[in-house]
Amino acid sequence: MDVLVRIKRLVFQGRVRYTEKAIDEMATDGLVPSDAEESILNAQMIEKTLQSRSRTRRSSKEKLYVIKSFNYTGTLIYTKGKIDRQGDQEVFNILISAKISTVGD
Repeated sequence: MDVLVRIKRLVFQGRVRYTEKAIDEMATDGLVPSDAEESILNAQMIEKTLQSRSRTRRSSKEKLYVIKSFNYTGTLIYTKGKIDRQGDQEVFNILISAKISTVGD
C-alpha cells in the first residue's frame, strides 16, 4: 500500500498522536491539531522521506515522512511524522507541525 494512503487512513481514523514539541509549534503558529490533519488529508505527495537519527528510535530503519500541504482554509503546513505502533494498532506520530511562512504573513 502507498505510504501516503496509509498515513491518510490513520489520520482519517483518528489514529494520530502529537509530541509536545508539535503541540507547542502549532500553538505558536495559531494552529490546532485539526489544521495538521486537514493538511495531511489534502496532501498529494510526501515531500521527502528521511531516516531517523534519533537515539531513541526503535529500529535503525525508522522512517520520517515530511508532508507539505494546505489545510481547508488555505494555510500551508509543514508536518513531519512517523508511522509507529501503539499497542496492537498503527498510529501516525506527528513530531513537528508548523505553518510555513509565505510572503505577506
